[in-house]
Amino acid sequence: MTATADSHDVIRVQGARENNLKNVDVELPKRRLTVFTGVSGSGKSSLVFSTIAAESQRMINETYSAFVQGFMPTLSRPDVDVLEGLTTAIIVDQERMGANARSTVGTVTDANAMLRILFSRLGQPHIGSPQAFSFNIPSVTGSGALTVGGKTEKREFSQLGGMCPRCEGMGSVSDIDLTQLFDDSKSLSEGAITVPGYTADGWGVRIFSESGFFDPAKPIRDFTESERNDFLYHEPTKVKINGINLTFEGLVPKLQKSMLSKDVDAMQPHIRAFVERAVTFTACPECGGTRLSESARSSKIAGVSIADACAMQITDLSAWVRSLDEPSVAPLLRNLQHLLDSFVEIGLGYLSLDRPSGTLSGGEAQRTKMIRHLGSSLTDITYVFDEPTVGLHPHDIQRMNELLLQLRDKGNTVLVVEHKPEAIQIADHVVDLGPRAGAQGGEVVFQGTVEGLRGSGTLTGRHLDDRARIKESVRTPKGALEVRGASEHNLQGVDVDIPLGVLVVVTGVAGSGKSSLIHGSVAPRDGVVSVDQGAIRGSRRSNPATYTGMLEPIRKAFAKANGVKPALFSANSEGACPNCNGAGVIYTDLGVMAGVSTVCEVCEGRRFDDSVLEYTLGGRDISQVLAMPVSEAEAFFAEGDAKLPAAHAILKRLADVGLGYLTIGQPLTTLSGGERQRLKLATHMAEKGGVYVLDEPTTGLHMADVEQLLGLLDRLVDAGKSVIVIEHHQAVMAHADWIIDLGPGAGHDGGRIVFEGTPAELIADRSTLTGRHLAEYVGAASDAVR
Repeated sequence: MTATADSHDVIRVQGARENNLKNVDVELPKRRLTVFTGVSGSGKSSLVFSTIAAESQRMINETYSAFVQGFMPTLSRPDVDVLEGLTTAIIVDQERMGANARSTVGTVTDANAMLRILFSRLGQPHIGSPQAFSFNIPSVTGSGALTVGGKTEKREFSQLGGMCPRCEGMGSVSDIDLTQLFDDSKSLSEGAITVPGYTADGWGVRIFSESGFFDPAKPIRDFTESERNDFLYHEPTKVKINGINLTFEGLVPKLQKSMLSKDVDAMQPHIRAFVERAVTFTACPECGGTRLSESARSSKIAGVSIADACAMQITDLSAWVRSLDEPSVAPLLRNLQHLLDSFVEIGLGYLSLDRPSGTLSGGEAQRTKMIRHLGSSLTDITYVFDEPTVGLHPHDIQRMNELLLQLRDKGNTVLVVEHKPEAIQIADHVVDLGPRAGAQGGEVVFQGTVEGLRGSGTLTGRHLDDRARIKESVRTPKGALEVRGASEHNLQGVDVDIPLGVLVVVTGVAGSGKSSLIHGSVAPRDGVVSVDQGAIRGSRRSNPATYTGMLEPIRKAFAKANGVKPALFSANSEGACPNCNGAGVIYTDLGVMAGVSTVCEVCEGRRFDDSVLEYTLGGRDISQVLAMPVSEAEAFFAEGDAKLPAAHAILKRLADVGLGYLTIGQPLTTLSGGERQRLKLATHMAEKGGVYVLDEPTTGLHMADVEQLLGLLDRLVDAGKSVIVIEHHQAVMAHADWIIDLGPGAGHDGGRIVFEGTPAELIADRSTLTGRHLAEYVGAASDAVR
């Protein structure tokens, strides 16, 4: 007789309506690898992340106390009728790691923690506990008196940390251009401080003006040497202003704490521009950029310090750890060896442990997170992956597939959102969503085996065996961009001429030096427009309409048609719903419990005041226009009463880059990395730059959409632009006019040009990994040219 417990072998979803899902019903087998396919915007992420994973995490969070829940992200219940058979979900996504300046590859994976213990046990000379090797712990000493039961005892305190005292463990020191901080011809009350946020009537300036250390009406150039020193470098001191106890300190230490201790890339644009203008960062002269004190660097194992170990390429560090024969720490060495081998297995052996985590790409960040789970003892977990092959060369995809199968074979349920045919092939079960994107998607069009998908007739099924062909003829270059002696990161004095006026694809295995070459030596040049997958900075009120500048002509058109002010048609200005202030939702803080967000009852999520919605353009109010997909809005603004050439031109560019399914009022915070890049590309297409640099534009694109992207790249080149694409997708390589292949390996095994030429020559050559995989992809060199 079958035990009741054995019947719970599927995850059952019924009536899922999250985002664009249309009452989706699916049954997913547990302890199997299920791949979710479909065009961008078909509802894959809505089903996997916003429904299944979100509900699993929400239910786990509810098991914690109300106090603990207050520190967790708020998760509302997904819009679904039935969710049964859920297990604990672990999401391994492409979100970049936090841009904390103190976070490195070693600290986020516990490799540093193990190394610190290793050096505290075996390092000679012995200098102390593991914290003596930590760049986040300072060395401090102190003494004082402790009174207990009427008896007073003198106590001394000392703590030996590994932090470099000069740079405080940051690895770099900043040289500040004081002329960028203030205008010495003005007084404080006249707005002498030119730092962003320091207005003449703001609290920051009031503390300086009313501290009593100097006359706020005196120009800074007239300060005495003592006053100037207090103004710039005074130690933190308690002062009372208007009966309020506040802390006054000099401008320089104040800025070092508030701005310079943060990662530059994580700052708001205007603050980042100020920091880049006012501050020069150089490697700390005392620690050489290692972040560690002289004491921590002096203790060595077999002639290697912890700073040397962290600077090694992980493949070399793994070999060094394997060479250590120390029975006293054998379990530690075994665990450290397993962790480092996991880096190599997952294709990240070219990294070093001292690499700042904020500099990792989305794909590298996802694989680094994956390392935490490879050695886990947990089973019956649901692992959820978001395009784990992003940023991987075809050579590396096979290794990724093996790791996903390893997780499954340990008894886990693995759910993967993926577009690459090589990754779809290994699925035990496939769920294909569609038939199209946005409002035309949200349905399950197939579920079953890979063979069944191949014969299903769906868009994914028809394109699963697509293979690109090499072009009959390639374009002739119109000049070249010269790069000489490029040596950034792992590049080994690279000299290369990048052809102009053609489509150039730069390829090579992950870590071979592609980004270092293009972003380091090409992107900074004048006339080069670089479009990457970095986060678009903006609040949840930002959307494609505001980001592209399209909302401005739309608001003016509404205002002109109705004889009112344009400000009425902004949810961030006069037209906002008074109840939710134009957010569309009400956020309720429940104190120690997790806050909740609910759709505004007054505007029902439309964000505008009812009186504003009475005004129309072409028969639609402003909320209805913002709810339109790009494709519908493009037709709406093309003709008739709503004809608006300025908005139509932007919408056409959005459709050209494959974003026709996005609604123009969709919050930017909900876009994927690939969608963000294509949105940036659509915005930059209006610029005058002659050279476009794209970083893996096929990220997040369905096989059917890649063809549309290639058409867009062709149109850019035919319009006189030069297009340089960093890419792994074989269809893009086959379509190139010129290929630059870096390698032969990653890290210090790469950094060299291993091939330059046409795709047909690369296939005929077959001497590189890329050449062999491209030849396999197109069939054979003999029949590759049509």
